[in-house]
Amino acid sequence: MKSRLPATPLEALSISGVLKFIVTTIHRCADVLGFWKHPSKKAAADFEDMSLLAKIYWGYKSKNPVLKGEKGAHLEAFFKNNKKALSLPNGFQEKYSVTFSAVGDLIKVEGLENSRDKLYEKVAGLIFAKDISYANLESQLTDRDIGAYTFSEKETPPLCLTKEQYDAIKGYREKQFTLMHTACNHTFDTGIEGLTTTLAQLEKDRITDLGTNRHAAEQQQGRIIEKNNIKIGFVSATFGLNGKVVPEGKEYTVNVVKFHPYQKKQADSKPDITLLDNQIAYCREQGCDIIIASLHWGYEYEFFPRQHQVELAHALVEAGVDVIVAHHAHVLQPVEYYRPQRDPDRTAVIAYSLGNLTTSFSAPHLVLSGVLNLTFVKGLVDGEEKTVVREAQLIPVVQRDFIAGDLPVIQLEQLETFLENKTREESDYISAVEGYAELVL
Repeated sequence: MKSRLPATPLEALSISGVLKFIVTTIHRCADVLGFWKHPSKKAAADFEDMSLLAKIYWGYKSKNPVLKGEKGAHLEAFFKNNKKALSLPNGFQEKYSVTFSAVGDLIKVEGLENSRDKLYEKVAGLIFAKDISYANLESQLTDRDIGAYTFSEKETPPLCLTKEQYDAIKGYREKQFTLMHTACNHTFDTGIEGLTTTLAQLEKDRITDLGTNRHAAEQQQGRIIEKNNIKIGFVSATFGLNGKVVPEGKEYTVNVVKFHPYQKKQADSKPDITLLDNQIAYCREQGCDIIIASLHWGYEYEFFPRQHQVELAHALVEAGVDVIVAHHAHVLQPVEYYRPQRDPDRTAVIAYSLGNLTTSFSAPHLVLSGVLNLTFVKGLVDGEEKTVVREAQLIPVVQRDFIAGDLPVIQLEQLETFLENKTREESDYISAVEGYAELVL
């Protein structure tokens, strides 16, 4: 399918001729020998930790996503056999309920400024008809000039929204997101100014921010939203900041947890999640009925999480988290239903990556994302008050781009609708999107 957008980040790569030759040669070898069909053990998640080879691997999988899990981890079979097992405890007497929607990365893309009231038109009910709606705001607002959107071996591009693009992405008509996660690897693309500008705008729009903080004490507290007599606590962190340095004395402004080991000597070490533990404890102290962890983590363009992510997700659930909503991989990953040892009556929902709801690229694996719909119910079990997840559904969504009135426009639609409108010209493209969806759903 023809698109005005570049297919993948490789088309926005700005490198020297010699390095381009090296990259092309290694990529061709990977095609022939297949040594990157499984996730690379030498990969790093943080840009500042990446060797040149790791960056070349990143570029390769941006075009050729990794469709298999780590060798020996058997994650494909693990997720295939992980059946949804949501059920209410025996004798549960429901009193209150809350509906919740979550989407992945909101990223700047040409045409957003023309897409207000069009972007969400076909999916608004999935997102904004819920009691609480959540998104990861990957692109910051800024008052500075935005640099060119190019990738190089030395730095990542700034992902900054104009005010007009933000106005289109923040909601649909009179509805808007309840809260936005603002801690990601692009949080400091324009330094403290971008963060300050973003938080000021969210506060003006009465959208709760999550993952970044105005005061030091907030970093240990998480956020709490109460709806329909159900109190929901949110804990959050990002894996890194693309090597950007937080001003001295301002370290509290963004929640950072080094989720991913990147050196051989660290391979068996566990990340320090004290920050998240403190936030969970705070939410418990405040009497939260449900705790949701918002995690910006993972390895980009890989359709399965790494084994250490699965182990860490389980550890967070055992520590008190009921739902994990994650993003950053830029592709859709499976949802796991995990029954914790701490409470056999409940099932935790773990969405390892919801993909990009909006994206600057048009390749089939990059336009596919998911909207997670959940229902929380509060009631009595043998006289004890308990709140659990009653319903969970992951609805695949596709980004379309087109020209309307000579202007580029972005619009989202459900995968089901996308497949029904298959034409001969788009057949291969649509089939590719469908194949990626079948891989993880």
